[in-house]
Amino acid sequence: MTDHVAFLGLGAMGQRMALRLLEAGHSVVVWNRDPAKITALQAAGARVARTPGEAAKSATVVLAMVRDDDASRSVWCASCDGALANMDEGAVAVECSTLSTAWVRELADAAAKRRVHFLDAPVVGSRPQAEAAQLVHLVGGDSLVLQRVEPFLKAWSASVHHLGPNGSGVLAKLMVNQLFAVQIAAMAEIIALARDADVDVSRLVEVMAATPVCSLALKTASLAMLGGNHAPQFPLELVAKDLSYAASSGDNATHPVGYAVQRVVANALAAGLGGHNITALCRLYD
Repeated sequence: MTDHVAFLGLGAMGQRMALRLLEAGHSVVVWNRDPAKITALQAAGARVARTPGEAAKSATVVLAMVRDDDASRSVWCASCDGALANMDEGAVAVECSTLSTAWVRELADAAAKRRVHFLDAPVVGSRPQAEAAQLVHLVGGDSLVLQRVEPFLKAWSASVHHLGPNGSGVLAKLMVNQLFAVQIAAMAEIIALARDADVDVSRLVEVMAATPVCSLALKTASLAMLGGNHAPQFPLELVAKDLSYAASSGDNATHPVGYAVQRVVANALAAGLGGHNITALCRLYD
């Protein structure tokens, strides 16, 4: 299968995803704001575009993996050089980034006006899962359109889940990230409480991890907290962004748990921990 696929945004995740497309035998054209991140993909056979619009021309599928709403708006909707303005009618735009539901729905409307199909398809997982092709896609949009692009998504994912209309995928992703943040914030506090009470923290975490209430992700994060390993898989500055987007879907009065963890993460940013992994929340109690 050799389709012209465009990939926009080559950060830690985007680089790995685009490489998977190349390994699957697709013809891939890439664009990134920082050209220094393109070298490895170019060596692997990717063609390089100067703008998102140039990358999108004649592409069957255009995928984006960028940081936030502002970056997504710039990539897709710039008047001349944006991807949407240069896509063929009937092509498919796939936004894999973690964004706000309001912006994703606006982007879906903009795509429809261009007669371009649109899916919001954020991924659950981080760099190790991308390298192992074990990401999980949460998709909003038309199920028939998803069938067309699923072979591309499966280049880097273990499963693809259709959630409903546009906005459903990104809302689900925000909820997943909020649930993860709540768990990590709670465990960071538990570890601090245990230490204050002179409890063997390593033994406590070991026992808790063996109970049904502890997820595999929480177990892994707990061990990282004990080991002081805070290499940025999910940096706190991005956690704060995602929690903010999740909060914009409701209000603090009816979502007090989400609001509480948002404040904990804000304290971590104020303490200069924004570039560290989410597990660095435990350092708030040092």
